Amino acid sequence: MKKLPLHVKIILGLLAGIVWALVSSALGWNEFTITWIDPFGTIFIRLLKFIAVPLVLFSIISGVSGLSDVSKLGRLGGKTLGIYLLTTVIAISVGLILVNVVKPGAFMDDEQRMKNRISYELWLKDNDMGKAQDGKSYLDMPEYSALVSQALTEGNISEADLKNVEKKMAVAKAKKEESPLQFFVEMIPENILMAVSDNGLMLQVIFFAIFFGITIVLIPADLAAPVIKLFDGLNAIFLKMVDLVMQAAPVFVFALLAGVIAKMADTPQEVLEIFIGLGSYSITLFVGLVFMAFVFYPILLKLFVKKISFKEFLRNISPAQFLAFSTSSSAATLPVTMECVEENMGVPKSISSFVLPIGATVNMDGTSLYQAVAVVFLAQLHLVDLTFAQQLTIVLTTTLASIGTAATPSAGLVMMIIVLQSVGLNPAWVAIVFPVDRILDMCRTVVNVTGDATVCTIIAKSEGELEKYS
Repeated sequence: MKKLPLHVKIILGLLAGIVWALVSSALGWNEFTITWIDPFGTIFIRLLKFIAVPLVLFSIISGVSGLSDVSKLGRLGGKTLGIYLLTTVIAISVGLILVNVVKPGAFMDDEQRMKNRISYELWLKDNDMGKAQDGKSYLDMPEYSALVSQALTEGNISEADLKNVEKKMAVAKAKKEESPLQFFVEMIPENILMAVSDNGLMLQVIFFAIFFGITIVLIPADLAAPVIKLFDGLNAIFLKMVDLVMQAAPVFVFALLAGVIAKMADTPQEVLEIFIGLGSYSITLFVGLVFMAFVFYPILLKLFVKKISFKEFLRNISPAQFLAFSTSSSAATLPVTMECVEENMGVPKSISSFVLPIGATVNMDGTSLYQAVAVVFLAQLHLVDLTFAQQLTIVLTTTLASIGTAATPSAGLVMMIIVLQSVGLNPAWVAIVFPVDRILDMCRTVVNVTGDATVCTIIAKSEGELEKYS
């Protein structure tokens, strides 16, 4: 067992977690699973998250301060943002093509879809084309209450999940009212200690680290040397922490999967019913995500790195992929992604420490594809035909909304609410797809992380620093 590769051990942990959850629900042990097993999964995510921010801070400072040419940083930044933007637009386009060809919303009962359409028409009339009147919250709207009541009655959503949806709707409403330049304002930390203590402020940490690293390069070498040595040492310590935590990853992954499935429903039949109800949507989205992770990215990488095979690429980053699936968080997976890219792909730290943290914050290809599929699916479910112009609006809004979205579980729901509002659809419809969001969130995080690793490797190759495949 000790000789097995880490990614194989993680796979075994994933399978064991699924099997345990199904047995647990069949025998009525879900309460035991949630109380005594699931907390270890939470511990695992916390361990990775508390390592992630200091690792990003020290890694970027160490990498940038080691650059002999500061102008290289601007070139790296331009390439990074440009390729990330391109892959995001491609991911959204793939999602739109799939959902328009398959039409998953049309698989639902026609009578129910007609009722949905009538409900939508009433909503448009009552809320002035989708805008809340008299400053009322979307949470106060009759249709939202009806959707919630139905979901609670059928057991598809818990009170805790309901509060989560409501919180995300409030966040989305606040974001919609922000200035277009708010993103740049929020990049600048008011207090670096506060930024380091909050995983949601990763962009501020990245900004400070880059600024700090550039400043070190600009001061005399004799003064900079001890500071660089200090940050190199701190970076090495946190990388070692990642190694230690990952030794227990298979056990933690088992706990994560067992807890996720146990919380979805009390019996295996209920879990199955949830997915059957949204089966056409789930399958369409899953096909798109699989295409991005296991077809598009390997082909894209092959165009730039001729000597790498599809199998080798996927084997090199598989520990990060399986961990992304388990945690549903790009931020929690970041330490492992950096390790995979540096040790397995041969990307130098000066590039990985810059490209990957930015990717974990602004590159949400899987989440963006999910937005496109989910929004059009919900429109189809209500017999609403979105025009070409509206679908272009989805591309633009989803691309912009993906930038700065927190790299945490279910952050995509906030994005979806914004996108629904941009094309005049009811934001309360997020409650319809929420029952399967957690599992699909795990899948789209795999795409996010794979995209980050792919872009990072391409940039290293373009800079002539990918010696392993040169």
